[in-house]
Amino acid sequence: MDNRIAYNEVAPEEIELMYQMEKQLKKANVDRRLRELIKIRASQINGCAYCLAMHTSDARKLGVSEEEIFLLNAWEDTNIYSKKDKLALELTEAITLIASAGVPDALYESVREEFSEEEYTGLVLTINQINMWNRLSISMGNQHNV
Repeated sequence: MDNRIAYNEVAPEEIELMYQMEKQLKKANVDRRLRELIKIRASQINGCAYCLAMHTSDARKLGVSEEEIFLLNAWEDTNIYSKKDKLALELTEAITLIASAGVPDALYESVREEFSEEEYTGLVLTINQINMWNRLSISMGNQHNV
């Protein structure tokens, strides 16, 4: 992969902190399958091909179906996702596009009806983490190469 800057070398301690955060978030109360769906959806919104390739592959390894991956961009218009999945995806969109409308109280309340405080916090941290990876990847010119 040709990056604009070899950021792993320029900022090794900072990048290591991001990897440590990833490891810690794997311990959060967010279902592994849902975590990958969140990462794919945020990466779709952000247009990060590198992260999309990585997380669709990871999702497949977890048993996420091709249909679930292919329809993720239109999750609202299908019944293949659970109510919890849809709320997490709606939260993903709100946080990823936070400048548009923030996280409305109604969305927060709906999510909290299905997710505990710990789960909600885990969702928010997971969504923010993938957004940071997307922004780093795009800013540094990461390319998905076959």
